[in-house]
Order: sequence, then C-alpha cells, then structure tokens
Amino acid sequence: MAGGLARLRAMSMRERFQLCWMAATLPLIHGALNAFGYARTRAWLERRSRHPARRIATPADLESAHSAARIAAIAGRRGMVTATCLRQALLLHWLLRRRGLQPELRIGVRKQGEALDAHAWVELEGHPLQQSPIVHTPFDLPDAP
Repeated sequence: MAGGLARLRAMSMRERFQLCWMAATLPLIHGALNAFGYARTRAWLERRSRHPARRIATPADLESAHSAARIAAIAGRRGMVTATCLRQALLLHWLLRRRGLQPELRIGVRKQGEALDAHAWVELEGHPLQQSPIVHTPFDLPDAP
C-alpha cells in the first residue's frame, strides 16, 4: 500500500487526472461490453472518437501513448472493476483516436498446452504500447461498421 501511494505521489498532476478519468471510464466500457458485446461497443467507441484531422504520431506522441498505456494498466488493476486487457485496449484505442492518432487495436491468441490464451493490446505506428514481448499471434479484426 505504501509503495502504491509513493508511486501515486510521484505522478504528475496530469497523470493523476488521467488515472482518475481512466478509472471512471473503464467501468463504462466494461458495462457496454457486457450489455452490447464487442462489435457494437467498438463501433460506438470509434464513432465517438472520430477526429477530423488524423495525423502521424510524433516521438512525443509515442512517449505520451506509452505513458497512457501504463496508466490504463494501473486503472485496470486498481479501479472499480478489474479490467481485462481488452477493456484497457479499447480505452487506450479510444483515447488515442480522440487525439487524432491512428492506433491499431490488436487481438492475438496462443496455445498453451490444451488451453487457448487470448490477449488484446494497442499499437501506434507499429509500436506495441506498454507490452512485454508479444508472444501472441495477432489476427486481423474486421473494421467496425
């Protein structure tokens, strides 16, 4: 607990605000996925995050995106709902699109013994955000309607 408070104090005011915003938004995404499913939730988020001026990410954008991914992971672990990687990825994808960037939502699978394991993450300009080395094989997702 003390370590968590120290890390919170070490965050900038902007990062703390972003953490609060993400912690409040993740339950909405969680509820939408439960009520409407993946396809409708993703389509709604993409409609709500259209930006009139799409642009290429700068190095500063990439750094900010990595920071946002780290904060989304914290909000997913410590928020009102424990958010899976899919919920965190949808949130981060939505946030980056609202900034005019062009993130890619990735979903991958791998087989571990007899079990099938899935993972979701976001890539920006080909860079996976806040990921350990990817061991899942991504597959192409259909575009949202």
